[in-house]
Amino acid sequence: MSGGAVALDAARQEAFSELMVDILNKGGLALLISVGHQTGLFDTMSTLPPSTSDDIAKAAGLDERYVREWLGGMTVGGLVEYEPDGATYTLPPEHAASLTTAAGPDNLAGMMPYVALMGEVEQQVVGSFRSGGGVPYSAYPRFQALQSQETARVYDAALVDTIVPLVPGLAERLRDGIDALDVGTGQGHAPLVLARAFPNSRFEGLDQSEEGIAAAREEAERSGVDNVHYTVGDSAEVTGRYDLITAFDVIHDLARPQETLNAVAASLKEDGTFLMCDIAASSRLEENVDHPFGPALFTFSVFYCMTTSLSTGGAGLGTVWGRQTARRMLEEAGFTDITVRSIEGDPINVYYVARTNPA
Repeated sequence: MSGGAVALDAARQEAFSELMVDILNKGGLALLISVGHQTGLFDTMSTLPPSTSDDIAKAAGLDERYVREWLGGMTVGGLVEYEPDGATYTLPPEHAASLTTAAGPDNLAGMMPYVALMGEVEQQVVGSFRSGGGVPYSAYPRFQALQSQETARVYDAALVDTIVPLVPGLAERLRDGIDALDVGTGQGHAPLVLARAFPNSRFEGLDQSEEGIAAAREEAERSGVDNVHYTVGDSAEVTGRYDLITAFDVIHDLARPQETLNAVAASLKEDGTFLMCDIAASSRLEENVDHPFGPALFTFSVFYCMTTSLSTGGAGLGTVWGRQTARRMLEEAGFTDITVRSIEGDPINVYYVARTNPA
């Protein structure tokens, strides 16, 4: 060696090169899976016997040439099985269990449109790396709709029967009738699910997005539910008094998360509860190395969570927000009774049950 050159471990270099090729291939597959989810191709194939591309395209109401090329990607990617003699394709039921709407919370295909969404703002994020600041929420016109679809799978399956019981006695109180607020409600699906299940309680959804609140009001009207209403407003300026306040996967996105937690604590009645869902990660980087969704969480943070907060001069918590930071901020807001729970079917999040007065 000369000039300070470092000898390379050939095997390690080859292994890393293979990893990079795998990342490239799987990045492409993520986009193709997103297309399959949005066009209903996975749902269609799950109901069909081994079929040709023409049969699949007709059943899905799609253009055969595009379907055939998509099927090629799904075949070489290992998602679909191909029989060359009859030129037929099959979606194995074991694969459908992670790819179809019938899979509910287990439908990981529903996460893939986020990859395409992040690609739409890539150049703006690159610009923020160079100049600071962030990409504004307005640059993500599809985000709320995507998030509403994703979280609805969890809420519809688990909110009433699994998540509410995380708080001892809450189901009974909701049946009797209490006042509840959902901060950062987006398109308002969570309080609507609760309003349907607990008609004696009164629910409110709060969000700064006028478009999100308009969509929430439309869905509530279609549902004929009259014990839920929605308000455009800042979560850091919560007013009123509530028995229950919820925040589902939103606090780490906010420009003023500590101010929001302070406002939530101040707005709870004496025996009130704050139920907060947020990312299941550690505030310590080294503890996230083996996290099964670790790379995805940091990608979502760079491309949405952190950058939208920074765009307004906010805290930009991103993935720095983890269990340790969440607990510290809850304590700073005045919560003295905090428990952390997880549920089956939602591996990305944990649930904090917090009170300002010990139970």
